[in-house]
Order: sequence, then C-alpha cells, then structure tokens
Amino acid sequence: MQRSRKPRVLLINPWIHDFAAYDFWAKPLGLLQLAGILRSHGVSVDYIDCLDRFHPRSRPVNPLARHGRGPYLKTPIPKPAGLEDVPRTYSRYGIRKSWFRESVLAVEKPDLVMVTSLMTYWYPGVRETIAELKTMLPDVPVVLGGVYASLCREHAERHSGADRVVAGLGEQHVLALVQAFTGFAMAPRFDPQQLASYPYPALDLQRRVTYAPLMTSRGCPFECAYCASRYLNPGRMEREPELVIREIDYWHRRYGVVDFAFYDDALLVNARNHILPVLEGVLRRRLSVRFHTPNALHVREVKQATAALMFAAGFETIRLGLETAAFARRGALDAKVTASEFERAVDVLQRAGFKRRQVGAYLLFGLPGQTIADIEASIRIVKNSGITPVIAHYTPIPHTALWPQAVAASRYDLEKDPVFSNNAIMPCSQEPFSWEIVSRLKRLAGDHS
Repeated sequence: MQRSRKPRVLLINPWIHDFAAYDFWAKPLGLLQLAGILRSHGVSVDYIDCLDRFHPRSRPVNPLARHGRGPYLKTPIPKPAGLEDVPRTYSRYGIRKSWFRESVLAVEKPDLVMVTSLMTYWYPGVRETIAELKTMLPDVPVVLGGVYASLCREHAERHSGADRVVAGLGEQHVLALVQAFTGFAMAPRFDPQQLASYPYPALDLQRRVTYAPLMTSRGCPFECAYCASRYLNPGRMEREPELVIREIDYWHRRYGVVDFAFYDDALLVNARNHILPVLEGVLRRRLSVRFHTPNALHVREVKQATAALMFAAGFETIRLGLETAAFARRGALDAKVTASEFERAVDVLQRAGFKRRQVGAYLLFGLPGQTIADIEASIRIVKNSGITPVIAHYTPIPHTALWPQAVAASRYDLEKDPVFSNNAIMPCSQEPFSWEIVSRLKRLAGDHS
C-alpha cells in the first residue's frame, strides 16, 4: 500500500576516527546531493554533520581561517587493535557525543536514516555513529552508502551495524530505498545518468556555507594503478557549462560564497567544450570568486590558453597530479604525464601569472617498494621547477591495480581490516611509522605546518 504522508529522512555525515584529520575542502558532497534530490521529490530532510566546525557549542572559529577551512574538534580515544605501537594520538574528530545526541533529539523522528562514508579506514567512526543512532532510534532503519560501503561492502555489512549497505552511486538507489523502507513512491524528476537533470546539492543544510564544492563532471579517462576513480565512477558525464555557471552565480550571490573547490577527477579533460566555457562565463558575469583544485589537475591538459583563462577567472590554489618525478620508472603507476609535459605545464602556469605558493604538485609517499631516496629526489625536482611539492601519503585501496602489491608490502594484514590501510601509519613499509622520516620529508618540501 502506498504511503500518503511524505516521509522524513535524516542524513548523517559521521565522525572520523584517525591519527590526523583537517578540513581541507572536505564536504560530503554526495550526501548533500542526495539531500537535494530528496527535497526535490517532496521528502522532508534533516541533516546532522558530525564534523560541524561551526557548532554553537564549539570554540569560535578563527575568522582569519583561510578560505573557510580549518581544524576539527578532536577527542583522544583508544587506538584500534593492532595499531597500539603507532606513536601517534588517535582521536575522534568532530562534535562531542552529547552534542550529537542533542541534535538527534532536536529533529522530528525520522522514518529512515542515511549515513555516508569516505575513507575505508575511517569506518570505526562510521560504526560508532551508527551505534549511537541505534541506541537512540532503535526502530528506525539505517542505510550506509559512500566510498567505504562501495570499496569494502562485505566488511561494511559485517561490521558497520547498518541495516543495509548500498554500494555504488547513491543517486541511482536513493528513491527506491526510500520507497522500500517507507512505502512512499516517487516518480523520478531527474535522470541519474544525466548530471544536467540534478538539483543543486543542499549545501544550505550546513550551519555555515563557507565554501562550495563543485562537481562539473564525473569519471576519469585514466586508470591509474593507485586510484579507484574508475571503479567508483565507471562512466564519464559532464554538465553543460551554462548550468555550472548558474550554480556558481547562485551560491555566490545568494549565500555570499567566494571560494569554490572543484571535486572533479578530470576537470581539464575536454577543456575546450567544458571548463573553458565555464570560466569564460564567470568572467562574463564579473563574478569575484576564487577557485581551488584539491583533487588535482591532469598535467598534460594544462595548456597555455587554459592557464591564462584560469588565472583571469580567479584560480587561487592549483594542485597538479604529478605523483612522482621518477618519470623513467612510472610506467607501473600511470601513463598521464612525461617530464617534458610537466616542465611545459609549470612554465605556462608561471607565464600566466601564478606564483609558487599557488601551484603545488602532489607527490605520493609510501608506495610499495618506494625508497626515501625516491621521494626526496622527486621533492627536489619539483622545488627546482619553481612550484611547491605537496606530499600525499599513499593509501592502499581495494579494487585498484596496485592493491596486490600493497598487500604484499605491508607489515599489516590489509585484507583483514581496512583500518590497517590508514595512510598516516605508512602501511606499505615493513618498518614501523617514523616521525623522523616524515619530519625530514616535510622539511625538505618546505612544509612548516
């Protein structure tokens, strides 16, 4: 029997359990996209962000925090079994437990709870969040989706505590899930295979909209050995440039958003027909905004005209997906950049007007078989090029080509428990975590954080 009263769905961004966590352009865009879809179909939506840095009972956020980013509140907790020897403090990142309970009690009792997940090794925070929900709302079903649920579905089904674990893109399942658990049937008002049909993500559900994540495309044409993008997003979809321009204009004019972070995995692919018209539209509308690329740009796609337009449109933080400067030996990792392409990209960015502080190149540290000399050499090459090396600690990811090597190289049983793939503990080294090595590399890279 079809239900007449519209259902109420509670969406949760869970706690993080880790040795370190920071809000570097980290918003649950997928969850907020689901919120936008549900609202557009007549569903009542509530949202609780366990990582809310602007909770009224938190210490005031530094008004000078750059671009709205900043540290999460953290509470030291015991380390997971097997990581007791790691000489770092393990914490729950996010709001206090009592604040979470108050937030749950403050909203009308939901008919369904949806929880997202990100890093696979953050699942202990997901599990704790669901356990708290089950204590407070024992008769309300909980559905888990997101990255951990997709990459480690069987583990999530055994250990998360959710009533159902959904792998894959949530937009393809969300309406059917609501109907299955509440009986509320909805005629789809969007096409999951057409980004142009999606409503805006419900960023307004956040306590403060300090910056806006943007997804202008999905999927990546490359299949790098260390990356799960193709597994998580098998196809390639792009939004029409005019729709992206309208969204930027909407968040800027209605909510005063100045900073926008692109979440695309391949922002510059098909640039002539995609991102360049977007930037031209930003200039045409004279929008005073800043853009950031935390997911990295493909070096090969950084052309002279592209760099000039990026500079004119307000790109503030550029990250290049270099990964390693050992070009002669990178064939086993990817085929997306050569030494000459890297040099050319840096040159055109500098000619366009970008400064060293604005442009960084990600360098993977902790790859299976990688030596400290390897990463040190890459750091020096990037520094000598005139931009900033940005050390990115490698995370072993299931369903990637590099996963078997990571499993073989690790001193932990990566296949037994995702918590052992935490990039903060150098999981693919046979030697224990070393502050000395990390500090040495940070000093060489010029990272004083």
